[in-house]
Amino acid sequence: MSQSYNRGLVEDFGRWREFSAGMWAWIFHKFTGWVLIGYLFTHIAVLSTAMEGAASYNSTIQGLEGLLIIRVLEVGLLAVAVFHILNGIRLLMVDLGIGLESQDKSFYASLFVTALIVVASVPTFLGGGL
Repeated sequence: MSQSYNRGLVEDFGRWREFSAGMWAWIFHKFTGWVLIGYLFTHIAVLSTAMEGAASYNSTIQGLEGLLIIRVLEVGLLAVAVFHILNGIRLLMVDLGIGLESQDKSFYASLFVTALIVVASVPTFLGGGL
């Protein structure tokens, strides 16, 4: 006979405060993975313009590079990719039994390193690569 557990109401927003660092790491890792999959399809769509010729591809790239929102989205993409990589390395270490006692600290460290890399890259992305 199976047991059922009371998982609370979806509307119980106070439950979010009960999440540990491990749960947030899992949520962020899944979210960043889906964002990267979404970006992959966008990337393929932009690259497919090269099939129409070099002029079409160059025009598409120049048009996108000229938009400030695209530069901001590139910063977001960098943040997503860096966090996903660092958290993936953290998960690999945990799976290997390394750092089991300090999972929370390693999660916070991955967030901190991600923030450092993103903040350091903002002038390059928003300045247009000057």
